[in-house]
Amino acid sequence: MEIYLDANATTPVLDAARAAALSAMAEDFGNPSSIHSTGLKARALIDRVRSRASRLLGAGSGRLLFLSGATEGIQTAVLSALRALRERRAAGDASAELLLYGATEHKAVPEALKHWNELLGLGLRVEAIPVGRDGRHDLAWLKEHAPRAGLVCTMAANNETGVISDLDGIEAALAGSTCFWLVDGVQALGKLPLRLAERRIDYAPFSGHKLYAPKGIGLLYVREGAPFTPLMAGGGQEGALRSGTENMSGIAALGAVLEALEDGKSFRDHATLATFRNRLAAALQQAFPGLVFNAPLEQTLPTTLNFSVPGLASRLLLDLFDAAELRVSGGSACSAAKAQPSYVLQAMGLPESQTASAVRLSFGPAAEEAFINEACERIRVCGDTLRENCLAPSGNQALIGDGITRFLMDGECCWLVADAGSRRCVVIDPQPALADRLAQQLRCQGYPLVAVLQTGSQDEGAQALRAAIPELLAEEGGDAWALGQQTLRRLALGDGRSVFLLDQRVAFIGRASPAELGTAVLPATLLAPACDPDNRVASTPTAALAGAAGPAPSLGPDALHALLREHPDALVIDVREPFEQRLGQAPTLDPAVAIEAMPISRLLNALPAWLAMPAERPIVFFCRSGNRSQIAAQLLVRLGHERAYSLAGGLALWPQREAAADPALYV
Repeated sequence: MEIYLDANATTPVLDAARAAALSAMAEDFGNPSSIHSTGLKARALIDRVRSRASRLLGAGSGRLLFLSGATEGIQTAVLSALRALRERRAAGDASAELLLYGATEHKAVPEALKHWNELLGLGLRVEAIPVGRDGRHDLAWLKEHAPRAGLVCTMAANNETGVISDLDGIEAALAGSTCFWLVDGVQALGKLPLRLAERRIDYAPFSGHKLYAPKGIGLLYVREGAPFTPLMAGGGQEGALRSGTENMSGIAALGAVLEALEDGKSFRDHATLATFRNRLAAALQQAFPGLVFNAPLEQTLPTTLNFSVPGLASRLLLDLFDAAELRVSGGSACSAAKAQPSYVLQAMGLPESQTASAVRLSFGPAAEEAFINEACERIRVCGDTLRENCLAPSGNQALIGDGITRFLMDGECCWLVADAGSRRCVVIDPQPALADRLAQQLRCQGYPLVAVLQTGSQDEGAQALRAAIPELLAEEGGDAWALGQQTLRRLALGDGRSVFLLDQRVAFIGRASPAELGTAVLPATLLAPACDPDNRVASTPTAALAGAAGPAPSLGPDALHALLREHPDALVIDVREPFEQRLGQAPTLDPAVAIEAMPISRLLNALPAWLAMPAERPIVFFCRSGNRSQIAAQLLVRLGHERAYSLAGGLALWPQREAAADPALYV
């Protein structure tokens, strides 16, 4: 059952909005520009929704345009203001030198400023308004620069942190300036009283999909008397201010949301939402001791939490929450895939430990108490799971270590070889950036570290690891180390390079080529590299000579079921990490089908047995998204087992998703 906690990115469509959209498609489908009865009916619907939006936003005599969303609204507002500034300059008024935007503004705003500034040939200087550690604008700085500003752009509330802007303070700072003022109202809709007409706001864009309407519908408020230039010219719709036939189903759906907002029954009030947020905050603090909130809760939306856990990367937290069916975000959804520190938190002056590991949790104002209860319980389970798997910064449980584990960072591999019987271990090619993570793993494991080995001449990583765990060091000299029934031996290659052989079963080759190993390895010896930018995991001398293999075949759910009916002896392997397996569900298959767990970080332990199986026996791998399972399947194909498959799209696209039957848990 999915718990959706990424409402600042988008929201599900309200039932009433969905019904209104379908009704508009079936009954109010007329073109509102037509003068027959069907068109007049559509026009009346538009007028009703516009009137309701005007009341809720306090638009007064200002105009409200229906358009595709906030991005179009921002583009239209910036074009309108900058064209008016160009006309002023042509008339001899060159007082406007600056285009200002909040340093934590959504990227759509500065990009629009730069685009239209260049396209209109204004040559104005685009500058960011600094913000404090609390995420609020530096009003003294703004007051100083406002007299030279032509356009000032600020948010009503920030999409990443939920910080609520001091709009009254901003308005006071702009007193006496002739600048135009754009306020991004996207996150404020349904959460804050904006009172647009009471302030000197010239433009305010909104997006319906942030408040339970479908994507593709939005609003732009334009203050009476503010300059306006249409972004889209054509048939003259929207009073010739935004051409293009109106999105009737989107407008109807937005109208249903606004009606629900106006009736005061469908959405929770501010106090209730704040209570919900505080309960989530308490659950987070209990689950992750040391957690810090990246913005003061008393100055943020009651539906948003932005936090970091020192010592935990945001990628790990996101994977953890996703495995527990908790959908959260690493920041703005528009830039979350770029894996960069949050520019919003950087602008606030927060340390790298927070900017690079931030997680955003957000819910909508229609949230129910049962939804919050379930979210809190899963957050607590996530914390327990971290400690059970030695991933928490502190309070971890003891861990039994056995076999070979790969640690990968930026294409560089480190290998931990442990033997549970003798309680001994070695580390090969530790990376400096992984020293803390390795030290944590070794402490949980508790085995003496009998060797810290390097296949090359660089030893910064070895030094960092030794310094991190002096209490576990029991290093033995020589060129061979016993690990229970196995022996790890050094093979010197010259030039300060070495290869380490684990009974000719596995060779940790560093950056050596297979040709350099000669007869020291067998054709089936697994070659484990120190550098693996393509994430090939391992090879063999035979496979290395054969060259690269193409992608392994992927199976959709129907094809997988068909394969298992034909081959009931097929192996199905879960390559997710243990914490994901602990939290997440496996695909629903025939009870006779056995699902085995072998995390991708430990594949070397299972490869010999898999490769020894009959060539006709299928092996199917699955993970969350299909990426890791494709790596595992392609590895087997490259090593000679051609009947290896990946589950296409992973569990994310597996059709049997229980949450779909309970839409209340999507709010």
